[in-house]
Amino acid sequence: MPRVTIKEIARRAGVSQGAVSYALNNQPGVSEATRARVLKVAEELEWVPNRAARQLSAARSETFGLVLARTAKTLTEEPFYMGFVGGVESVLAQKSYALALQVVADLDEELATYRKWAAERRVDGVIVVDLRVADPRIPLLRKLGLPAVLVADPELAEGMPCVWTDGTAAMNAALDHVASLGHRVVARVAGPPQYGDVWIRDCAYATAGRRLGLDVRVVHTDFSADEGAAATRDLLAAANRPTAIIYDNDLMAVAGLAVVHGLGSRSPDDVTLVAWDDSILCRITHPTLTAMSHNIIGYGAEVTNRLLDLLNGARPQAHLYSTPLLIVRDSSGPPPV
Repeated sequence: MPRVTIKEIARRAGVSQGAVSYALNNQPGVSEATRARVLKVAEELEWVPNRAARQLSAARSETFGLVLARTAKTLTEEPFYMGFVGGVESVLAQKSYALALQVVADLDEELATYRKWAAERRVDGVIVVDLRVADPRIPLLRKLGLPAVLVADPELAEGMPCVWTDGTAAMNAALDHVASLGHRVVARVAGPPQYGDVWIRDCAYATAGRRLGLDVRVVHTDFSADEGAAATRDLLAAANRPTAIIYDNDLMAVAGLAVVHGLGSRSPDDVTLVAWDDSILCRITHPTLTAMSHNIIGYGAEVTNRLLDLLNGARPQAHLYSTPLLIVRDSSGPPPV
């Protein structure tokens, strides 16, 4: 079928093309009776707006950008980003916005992507994840004038708009939990140390360990199931093996549980396991996994709404989305006697 044009709507409604434009874009300049007549004709003709023309007239791309510097394997395995992107899309779909999702190999490629997007006006703004300490993306985004919301603690954001969850309070809750069960030797299977949220958890973990008088140790990984399993195997082979292990994501926790079973041990009888993020994985394992839980889909939606607000003139701010909540399940228990 030929595309219905504003000219055809104007002819059918008996008004000028300018009046049709005002009516369809909900702008002043026409009476309510004329607006209603134009909208009725547009509906009868099954008219839909020309997205490209709207973008040109508004000088916007109606697209947000998200770059993930992770391996494709890790992204397909890790539940966090599936839920987070789902939350982003849930908001964009309501606004008729698109998401430009780019997976790159490293930080240098991510920086190059922002330069390209800004030069080509491909996106109206970006969502930035996996912040580093003294992150080079922050000065670049400021230089490019590219609106951005950082998924990061304000301590990492350098005054840029950000949405965050309280990793320090959550880590304190996790260690308080295992200490209350009687555990004295505790390990943590963490993410990459260059990531700012991992660094914040590192600091909180060390401080809480001293406060509670615990023997604490950390093994950094790449967040993958393979490295989570390897770290668990090494920890349980140590002479003074931990009786509780905290994982920086649920994928590594599930992999760790498989290692425990493979070694002929049991959780929580031999070792207590605590996961982070609390996807469905934590609830379908045997035993079910204690986890630091928060609404990841809601997190993605909140970040997206804040970026929309920023484009509409809101003052840049830091927004605390949530403090992950400890959900105690079957993998928690006292240390073996």
